[in-house]
Amino acid sequence: MNHEPSLHTRREFLRTSLLGGALSWTIPAFLANTFSSLHAAAADSATQAVTGRDGRILVVLQMAGGNDGLNTVVPYTDDHYRRARPTLGLPAADVLKLNDELGFHPAMTGFKDLYDRGNLAVIPGIGYPNPNRSHFRSTEIWQTASDSEKVEKYGWLGRYFDNACAGCDPVVGVNIGRQTPQAFSARHPLGVSLENPQNYRFMAGDGGRGKATEASFRKLNDLDGNMAMDSGTAEANAGGTIESISGPVNHSGSALDFLERTALDAQMSSEKIRAVSSSVQNQAEYPQSQLANSLKLVARLIGGGLPTRVYYVSQGGYDTHTNQLPTQQRLLKELGDSVKAFTADLKAQGNLPRVLVMTFSEFGRRVAQNASGGTDHGAAAPMFVVGDKVSAGLLGKYPSLAPKDLFEGDIKYNTDFRSVYAGILESWLNTPSAPILGRKFEPLKVV
Repeated sequence: MNHEPSLHTRREFLRTSLLGGALSWTIPAFLANTFSSLHAAAADSATQAVTGRDGRILVVLQMAGGNDGLNTVVPYTDDHYRRARPTLGLPAADVLKLNDELGFHPAMTGFKDLYDRGNLAVIPGIGYPNPNRSHFRSTEIWQTASDSEKVEKYGWLGRYFDNACAGCDPVVGVNIGRQTPQAFSARHPLGVSLENPQNYRFMAGDGGRGKATEASFRKLNDLDGNMAMDSGTAEANAGGTIESISGPVNHSGSALDFLERTALDAQMSSEKIRAVSSSVQNQAEYPQSQLANSLKLVARLIGGGLPTRVYYVSQGGYDTHTNQLPTQQRLLKELGDSVKAFTADLKAQGNLPRVLVMTFSEFGRRVAQNASGGTDHGAAAPMFVVGDKVSAGLLGKYPSLAPKDLFEGDIKYNTDFRSVYAGILESWLNTPSAPILGRKFEPLKVV
């Protein structure tokens, strides 16, 4: 029985082994010759409209697992909050007060400092109609900017690349991590993934060490590339276990065409990434965490002038069905302290005015605590936008927690997340949002 090649499988193999992972891979000579000629042609024709020193940059920070927004931006005077969370609710005396009604989780001293400096916008009640409580499907909705009942093929950032970045360097989008996010999926793929620049390399020719052929690459596609799992499984519902979630990704064109594109992109950009990352020293003290390490690398790449418009980093572990208090405290402290250090680093470089950080989580949690000291999958939650040019403060109204205003125990959203995307696309990345988002959403003024 013949099977069509699974491009998702090839994509994961190439992105993990060829580009971002710890393995080196040797490309066979018959492909290397093709890549050499393609590389020469591309070097003549590719243009980079925005250089590494004058373009605006968006950093997308995914809080994977579904962060509990109520214990992040805390309505500490709300009686409904106290009744719904008799043991999980945070004491009013402990929260970092933003006004007479709301405050940050006590671990978020880094975010509180950014807020007080005018570098942080808090956007409460973000969501979308007919919310989905599956980690993977809701993440897919956020990454593709689709309606909940519609499946989109390409990511919202991938559509940005297609619409606004034709002819750009392959590193116009950089994901720090092993698995490229579905948000980068595009008709004409751009962007790379890496974990350690020293392991990000391209080797042409087999060097006498292997006899890989096109057939061996095609055979990779016999494996099932669909990594999605149902949110009702034990794995998906274990507290704090969800890491970065990408969702299914597909590409147009033949499998070999994609292989050639991917390897060509690696050849064109691997030496540049290694050179840039090693030429700049961080100028701020970061905490010890995976997120901090990712942002340290992004700061070096920005400081070195890499012509990247979008960076993507992830922090996992927010699926707090059990024992939420210590887990969320650790994660929110990592988040606030890491982003604060990142902004200090960019400020020392002189690059903070051209960088915007946007956070998202696939959903919030239920208003009521559960019997296991945690919270279950919910709907609306806050987003954060950080930068020197941000419309700082509280943007929008905090959702009502009154039982009559909830939907099946969930907070109703006030603002569609695509309005935030539209605001960033139009006012920060300077491109029309409707062709990218599929229709017109009222842009939220984030800058």
